[in-house]
Amino acid sequence: MPRGVLLSLSLALAPQLSPATAQAADTPAAAAPAPGASAEPERVLPGHTRFDLDRADIAAFVQRMTGKGFTREAVYALLGKAEPQPRIIEAMNRPAEKSLAWWEYRARFLNSERIDAGARLWREHRELLDAIAMQRHVQPEYVLGIVGVETFFGRIMGRYRVLDALATLAFDYPARGDFFQRELEQFLLLTQSGEIDPLTALGSYAGAMGAAQFMPSSFRNFAVDESGTGRRDLWTDWADIFGSVANYLAQHGWEYGQPVLAEATLGTAPEPVAAPGSTLNETLGALRGRGMQVVSLLDDATPCLTIAAPLSEGMSYRVGFRNFYVITRYNHSPLYAMAVNDLAQAISARVLAPDAP
Repeated sequence: MPRGVLLSLSLALAPQLSPATAQAADTPAAAAPAPGASAEPERVLPGHTRFDLDRADIAAFVQRMTGKGFTREAVYALLGKAEPQPRIIEAMNRPAEKSLAWWEYRARFLNSERIDAGARLWREHRELLDAIAMQRHVQPEYVLGIVGVETFFGRIMGRYRVLDALATLAFDYPARGDFFQRELEQFLLLTQSGEIDPLTALGSYAGAMGAAQFMPSSFRNFAVDESGTGRRDLWTDWADIFGSVANYLAQHGWEYGQPVLAEATLGTAPEPVAAPGSTLNETLGALRGRGMQVVSLLDDATPCLTIAAPLSEGMSYRVGFRNFYVITRYNHSPLYAMAVNDLAQAISARVLAPDAP
Protein backbone atom coordinates (compact mmCIF):
# COMPACT_ATOMS: atom_id res chain seq x y z
CA MET A 1 0.00 0.00 0.00
CA PRO A 2 0.93 -0.64 -0.12
CA ARG A 3 -2.11 -0.65 2.47
CA GLY A 4 -6.05 -1.37 2.72
CA VAL A 5 -8.43 0.94 0.81
CA LEU A 6 -12.19 1.01 1.06
CA LEU A 7 -13.19 0.67 -2.59
CA SER A 8 -16.33 1.69 -4.43
CA LEU A 9 -17.53 -1.13 -6.66
CA SER A 10 -19.87 0.90 -8.82
CA LEU A 11 -17.55 1.57 -11.78
CA ALA A 12 -17.13 -0.78 -14.73
CA LEU A 13 -13.77 -1.77 -16.15
CA ALA A 14 -12.61 0.21 -19.18
CA PRO A 15 -10.20 -1.18 -21.80
CA GLN A 16 -7.38 0.97 -20.45
CA LEU A 17 -6.57 3.09 -17.43
CA SER A 18 -8.20 6.48 -17.32
CA PRO A 19 -5.74 9.24 -18.20
CA ALA A 20 -7.69 11.55 -15.91
CA THR A 21 -6.19 9.78 -12.91
CA ALA A 22 -2.67 9.53 -14.29
CA GLN A 23 0.22 11.52 -12.96
CA ALA A 24 1.30 14.45 -15.12
CA ALA A 25 4.44 12.61 -16.24
CA ASP A 26 5.37 15.17 -18.87
CA THR A 27 4.92 18.10 -16.53
CA PRO A 28 8.05 19.05 -14.58
CA ALA A 29 7.59 19.29 -10.83
CA ALA A 30 7.98 23.05 -11.03
CA ALA A 31 5.49 23.61 -8.23
CA ALA A 32 8.26 22.73 -5.79
CA PRO A 33 10.82 25.54 -5.98
CA ALA A 34 14.33 24.36 -6.62
CA PRO A 35 16.74 24.36 -3.69
CA GLY A 36 17.89 27.87 -3.10
CA ALA A 37 14.88 29.49 -4.77
CA SER A 38 13.11 32.24 -2.88
CA ALA A 39 9.43 31.72 -2.08
CA GLU A 40 7.30 33.52 0.46
CA PRO A 41 5.44 30.94 2.61
CA GLU A 42 1.67 31.11 2.28
CA ARG A 43 -0.05 31.80 5.59
CA VAL A 44 -3.52 30.66 6.52
CA LEU A 45 -6.19 33.35 6.20
CA PRO A 46 -9.68 33.42 7.77
CA GLY A 47 -12.06 31.34 5.69
CA HIS A 48 -9.31 29.60 3.71
CA THR A 49 -8.97 25.82 3.88
CA ARG A 50 -5.21 25.70 4.29
CA PHE A 51 -2.91 24.49 7.02
CA ASP A 52 -1.60 26.97 9.56
CA LEU A 53 2.07 26.97 8.66
CA ASP A 54 2.96 28.54 12.00
CA ARG A 55 2.10 25.29 13.81
CA ALA A 56 4.99 23.80 15.76
CA ASP A 57 4.59 20.32 14.25
CA ILE A 58 4.65 21.71 10.71
CA ALA A 59 7.68 23.85 11.50
CA ALA A 60 9.46 20.77 12.87
CA PHE A 61 8.60 18.80 9.73
CA VAL A 62 9.92 21.59 7.52
CA GLN A 63 13.13 21.69 9.51
CA ARG A 64 13.55 17.95 9.07
CA MET A 65 13.14 18.25 5.32
CA THR A 66 15.99 20.76 5.13
CA GLY A 67 18.26 17.82 5.85
CA LYS A 68 16.84 16.01 2.79
CA GLY A 69 17.92 18.50 0.15
CA PHE A 70 15.03 20.96 0.41
CA THR A 71 15.09 24.60 1.41
CA ARG A 72 12.62 25.81 4.02
CA GLU A 73 11.03 28.01 1.37
CA ALA A 74 10.49 25.06 -0.97
CA VAL A 75 8.74 22.95 1.68
CA TYR A 76 6.62 25.83 2.94
CA ALA A 77 5.61 26.64 -0.64
CA LEU A 78 4.31 23.10 -1.16
CA LEU A 79 2.60 22.76 2.22
CA GLY A 80 1.03 26.16 1.64
CA LYS A 81 -0.85 24.64 -1.29
CA ALA A 82 -2.07 21.58 0.65
CA GLU A 83 -5.71 21.62 1.74
CA PRO A 84 -7.04 19.77 4.82
CA GLN A 85 -9.61 17.07 4.02
CA PRO A 86 -11.87 16.27 7.02
CA ARG A 87 -13.55 13.42 5.12
CA ILE A 88 -10.24 11.59 5.09
CA ILE A 89 -10.23 11.50 8.88
CA GLU A 90 -13.75 10.08 8.82
CA ALA A 91 -12.71 7.39 6.35
CA MET A 92 -9.68 6.42 8.42
CA ASN A 93 -11.93 5.84 11.42
CA ARG A 94 -14.19 3.35 9.62
CA PRO A 95 -12.08 0.99 7.47
CA ALA A 96 -13.94 -1.92 5.91
CA GLU A 97 -11.48 -4.42 7.39
CA LYS A 98 -12.66 -3.52 10.89
CA SER A 99 -16.37 -3.11 10.25
CA LEU A 100 -17.31 -6.08 8.06
CA ALA A 101 -17.53 -9.81 8.67
CA TRP A 102 -15.50 -12.01 6.31
CA TRP A 103 -18.49 -13.05 4.21
CA GLU A 104 -19.52 -9.40 3.76
CA TYR A 105 -15.98 -8.30 2.91
CA ARG A 106 -15.52 -11.18 0.46
CA ALA A 107 -18.72 -10.30 -1.40
CA ARG A 108 -17.27 -6.90 -2.27
CA PHE A 109 -14.47 -8.45 -4.31
CA LEU A 110 -15.62 -11.91 -5.38
CA ASN A 111 -18.24 -11.30 -8.07
CA SER A 112 -18.52 -12.17 -11.74
CA GLU A 113 -17.76 -8.67 -12.97
CA ARG A 114 -14.46 -8.45 -11.13
CA ILE A 115 -13.43 -12.01 -11.96
CA ASP A 116 -14.26 -11.50 -15.65
CA ALA A 117 -12.30 -8.23 -15.69
CA GLY A 118 -9.26 -9.92 -14.21
CA ALA A 119 -9.47 -12.79 -16.66
CA ARG A 120 -9.69 -10.37 -19.60
CA LEU A 121 -6.68 -8.45 -18.36
CA TRP A 122 -4.67 -11.67 -18.03
CA ARG A 123 -5.54 -12.71 -21.58
CA GLU A 124 -4.67 -9.25 -22.94
CA HIS A 125 -1.28 -9.23 -21.19
CA ARG A 126 -0.46 -12.94 -21.02
CA GLU A 127 3.06 -12.62 -22.45
CA LEU A 128 3.90 -9.71 -20.17
CA LEU A 129 2.57 -11.48 -17.07
CA ASP A 130 4.38 -14.70 -17.99
CA ALA A 131 7.66 -12.80 -18.41
CA ILE A 132 7.23 -11.06 -15.06
CA ALA A 133 6.39 -14.37 -13.40
CA MET A 134 9.60 -15.88 -14.71
CA GLN A 135 11.69 -12.88 -13.67
CA ARG A 136 10.10 -12.14 -10.27
CA HIS A 137 8.91 -15.67 -9.38
CA VAL A 138 5.36 -14.61 -8.52
CA GLN A 139 2.34 -16.22 -10.19
CA PRO A 140 0.28 -13.90 -12.45
CA GLU A 141 -2.99 -14.59 -10.65
CA TYR A 142 -1.65 -13.13 -7.39
CA VAL A 143 -0.40 -10.00 -9.11
CA LEU A 144 -3.88 -9.63 -10.60
CA GLY A 145 -5.48 -10.47 -7.27
CA ILE A 146 -3.67 -7.55 -5.62
CA VAL A 147 -4.55 -5.06 -8.37
CA GLY A 148 -8.11 -6.36 -8.51
CA VAL A 149 -8.76 -5.89 -4.81
CA GLU A 150 -6.87 -2.60 -4.57
CA THR A 151 -8.34 -0.69 -7.51
CA PHE A 152 -10.61 -2.95 -9.61
CA PHE A 153 -7.72 -3.26 -12.07
CA GLY A 154 -7.01 0.44 -12.21
CA ARG A 155 -10.55 1.73 -12.37
CA ILE A 156 -10.72 3.17 -8.84
CA MET A 157 -7.36 4.71 -7.99
CA GLY A 158 -8.58 7.48 -5.71
CA ARG A 159 -9.80 11.03 -6.14
CA TYR A 160 -7.80 12.90 -3.49
CA ARG A 161 -4.66 14.84 -4.22
CA VAL A 162 -1.90 12.83 -2.59
CA LEU A 163 -0.43 16.00 -1.12
CA ASP A 164 -3.73 16.84 0.59
CA ALA A 165 -4.26 13.31 1.88
CA LEU A 166 -0.80 12.90 3.34
CA ALA A 167 -0.70 16.38 4.87
CA THR A 168 -4.13 15.85 6.45
CA LEU A 169 -3.07 12.58 8.03
CA ALA A 170 0.40 13.81 8.95
CA PHE A 171 -0.81 16.87 10.83
CA ASP A 172 -4.48 16.30 11.74
CA TYR A 173 -4.57 12.57 12.59
CA PRO A 174 -2.52 12.15 15.79
CA ALA A 175 -3.21 8.42 16.05
CA ARG A 176 -0.84 7.78 13.14
CA GLY A 177 0.73 11.16 12.61
CA ASP A 178 4.31 9.90 12.82
CA PHE A 179 3.70 7.28 10.14
CA PHE A 180 2.09 9.72 7.75
CA GLN A 181 4.74 12.37 8.32
CA ARG A 182 7.27 9.78 7.16
CA GLU A 183 5.10 9.03 4.12
CA LEU A 184 4.75 12.74 3.37
CA GLU A 185 8.53 12.99 3.52
CA GLN A 186 8.86 10.12 1.04
CA PHE A 187 6.29 11.74 -1.25
CA LEU A 188 8.19 15.03 -1.29
CA LEU A 189 11.37 13.13 -2.15
CA LEU A 190 9.55 11.54 -5.09
CA THR A 191 8.47 14.96 -6.30
CA GLN A 192 11.98 16.27 -5.84
CA SER A 193 13.28 13.61 -8.21
CA GLY A 194 10.69 14.66 -10.81
CA GLU A 195 8.88 11.32 -10.91
CA ILE A 196 5.59 12.78 -9.65
CA ASP A 197 3.96 16.19 -9.88
CA PRO A 198 3.07 17.09 -6.28
CA LEU A 199 0.05 19.19 -7.24
CA THR A 200 -1.68 16.83 -9.66
CA ALA A 201 -0.97 13.28 -8.42
CA LEU A 202 -4.19 11.63 -7.24
CA GLY A 203 -4.58 8.71 -4.87
CA SER A 204 -6.61 7.16 -2.09
CA TYR A 205 -7.68 8.85 1.11
CA ALA A 206 -4.57 7.32 2.73
CA GLY A 207 -2.22 8.68 0.08
CA ALA A 208 -1.76 5.39 -1.81
CA MET A 209 -1.00 5.83 -5.49
CA GLY A 210 -1.75 4.22 -8.82
CA ALA A 211 -3.32 0.93 -9.81
CA ALA A 212 -1.08 -0.84 -7.29
CA GLN A 213 -1.92 1.66 -4.50
CA PHE A 214 1.66 2.05 -3.34
CA MET A 215 2.33 4.35 -0.44
CA PRO A 216 5.22 6.75 -1.18
CA SER A 217 7.75 4.66 0.77
CA SER A 218 6.73 1.54 -1.16
CA PHE A 219 6.86 3.49 -4.41
CA ARG A 220 10.44 4.57 -3.71
CA ASN A 221 11.58 1.13 -2.49
CA PHE A 222 9.68 -1.38 -4.62
CA ALA A 223 8.27 0.25 -7.78
CA VAL A 224 10.17 -0.77 -10.91
CA ASP A 225 10.59 0.57 -14.42
CA GLU A 226 9.59 -2.73 -16.01
CA SER A 227 8.89 -1.17 -19.41
CA GLY A 228 12.28 0.57 -19.59
CA THR A 229 10.92 4.05 -20.24
CA GLY A 230 13.19 5.68 -17.67
CA ARG A 231 10.47 6.36 -15.10
CA ARG A 232 8.12 4.32 -12.95
CA ASP A 233 4.48 4.79 -13.94
CA LEU A 234 1.98 3.02 -11.68
CA TRP A 235 -1.01 4.81 -13.22
CA THR A 236 -1.01 3.88 -16.91
CA ASP A 237 1.84 1.44 -17.66
CA TRP A 238 0.78 -2.16 -17.08
CA ALA A 239 4.37 -3.41 -17.29
CA ASP A 240 5.40 -1.12 -14.44
CA ILE A 241 2.24 -1.88 -12.47
CA PHE A 242 2.51 -5.67 -12.72
CA GLY A 243 6.27 -5.65 -12.29
CA SER A 244 6.08 -3.46 -9.19
CA VAL A 245 3.45 -5.61 -7.48
CA ALA A 246 5.43 -8.76 -8.26
CA ASN A 247 8.61 -7.13 -7.00
CA TYR A 248 6.92 -6.09 -3.76
CA LEU A 249 5.75 -9.65 -3.10
CA ALA A 250 9.08 -11.16 -4.10
CA GLN A 251 11.07 -8.79 -1.90
CA HIS A 252 8.89 -9.75 1.06
CA GLY A 253 9.61 -13.45 0.65
CA TRP A 254 7.02 -14.86 -1.76
CA GLU A 255 7.46 -18.61 -2.32
CA TYR A 256 6.68 -19.41 -5.96
CA GLY A 257 4.16 -22.19 -6.47
CA GLN A 258 3.38 -22.57 -2.77
CA PRO A 259 -0.16 -22.19 -1.43
CA VAL A 260 -1.51 -19.18 0.41
CA LEU A 261 -4.35 -20.81 2.33
CA ALA A 262 -5.91 -24.16 3.15
CA GLU A 263 -9.44 -24.90 4.31
CA ALA A 264 -9.81 -26.39 7.78
CA THR A 265 -12.38 -27.68 10.23
CA LEU A 266 -12.01 -27.69 13.99
CA GLY A 267 -12.64 -31.39 14.45
CA THR A 268 -11.81 -32.02 18.11
CA ALA A 269 -9.55 -28.96 18.38
CA PRO A 270 -10.45 -26.08 20.71
CA GLU A 271 -11.38 -22.68 19.31
CA PRO A 272 -8.16 -21.19 17.87
CA VAL A 273 -6.68 -17.97 19.22
CA ALA A 274 -6.02 -15.33 16.57
CA ALA A 275 -2.31 -14.79 15.89
CA PRO A 276 -1.09 -11.26 16.58
CA GLY A 277 -0.10 -9.40 13.44
CA SER A 278 -0.57 -12.42 11.13
CA THR A 279 2.38 -14.15 12.79
CA LEU A 280 3.00 -17.74 11.70
CA ASN A 281 2.82 -18.95 15.29
CA GLU A 282 1.83 -22.60 14.66
CA THR A 283 2.85 -25.60 12.63
CA LEU A 284 0.55 -27.89 10.70
CA GLY A 285 1.65 -30.73 12.94
CA ALA A 286 0.63 -28.84 16.08
CA LEU A 287 -2.80 -28.04 14.62
CA ARG A 288 -3.35 -31.63 13.57
CA GLY A 289 -2.14 -32.83 16.95
CA ARG A 290 -4.92 -30.82 18.61
CA GLY A 291 -7.49 -32.41 16.34
CA MET A 292 -7.89 -29.78 13.58
CA GLN A 293 -8.44 -31.16 10.12
CA VAL A 294 -6.51 -29.21 7.46
CA VAL A 295 -6.88 -29.84 3.72
CA SER A 296 -3.19 -29.66 2.78
CA LEU A 297 -0.42 -31.95 1.58
CA LEU A 298 2.27 -29.81 3.21
CA ASP A 299 4.32 -31.54 5.87
CA ASP A 300 3.76 -31.14 9.60
CA ALA A 301 6.74 -28.81 10.06
CA THR A 302 5.17 -26.12 7.86
CA PRO A 303 4.72 -22.80 9.74
CA CYS A 304 1.15 -21.50 9.65
CA LEU A 305 -1.58 -19.61 11.45
CA THR A 306 -5.29 -20.16 11.87
CA ILE A 307 -7.89 -17.66 10.67
CA ALA A 308 -11.54 -17.48 11.69
CA ALA A 309 -13.56 -16.80 8.51
CA PRO A 310 -17.24 -16.36 9.45
CA LEU A 311 -19.74 -17.08 6.68
CA SER A 312 -23.39 -16.06 6.56
CA GLU A 313 -24.42 -19.61 7.48
CA GLY A 314 -21.87 -20.11 10.26
CA MET A 315 -18.21 -20.10 11.23
CA SER A 316 -15.48 -21.51 9.01
CA TYR A 317 -11.72 -21.72 9.49
CA ARG A 318 -8.70 -21.42 7.23
CA VAL A 319 -4.98 -21.95 7.68
CA GLY A 320 -2.52 -19.42 6.26
CA PHE A 321 1.05 -20.16 5.17
CA ARG A 322 4.14 -18.13 4.31
CA ASN A 323 2.55 -16.55 1.22
CA PHE A 324 -0.46 -15.48 3.28
CA TYR A 325 1.91 -13.63 5.57
CA VAL A 326 3.58 -12.00 2.55
CA ILE A 327 0.24 -10.66 1.29
CA THR A 328 -0.37 -9.14 4.71
CA ARG A 329 2.82 -7.10 4.22
CA TYR A 330 0.84 -5.32 1.50
CA ASN A 331 -2.12 -4.82 3.83
CA HIS A 332 -2.10 -6.17 7.37
CA SER A 333 -5.74 -7.26 7.40
CA PRO A 334 -6.35 -11.04 7.22
CA LEU A 335 -9.61 -10.24 5.41
CA TYR A 336 -7.64 -8.45 2.71
CA ALA A 337 -5.22 -11.34 2.28
CA MET A 338 -8.07 -13.85 2.02
CA ALA A 339 -9.84 -11.69 -0.57
CA VAL A 340 -6.67 -11.42 -2.68
CA ASN A 341 -6.20 -15.18 -2.55
CA ASP A 342 -9.79 -16.00 -3.43
CA LEU A 343 -9.92 -13.49 -6.28
CA ALA A 344 -6.61 -14.80 -7.63
CA GLN A 345 -7.87 -18.38 -7.54
CA ALA A 346 -11.15 -17.42 -9.23
CA ILE A 347 -9.35 -15.53 -12.01
CA SER A 348 -6.96 -18.44 -12.54
CA ALA A 349 -9.83 -20.92 -12.75
CA ARG A 350 -11.55 -18.72 -15.34
CA VAL A 351 -8.44 -18.28 -17.51
CA LEU A 352 -7.13 -21.84 -17.27
CA ALA A 353 -10.45 -23.63 -17.64
CA PRO A 354 -10.44 -26.23 -20.47
CA ASP A 355 -13.10 -24.28 -22.38
CA ALA A 356 -11.54 -20.84 -21.76
CA PRO A 357 -11.04 -18.68 -24.86
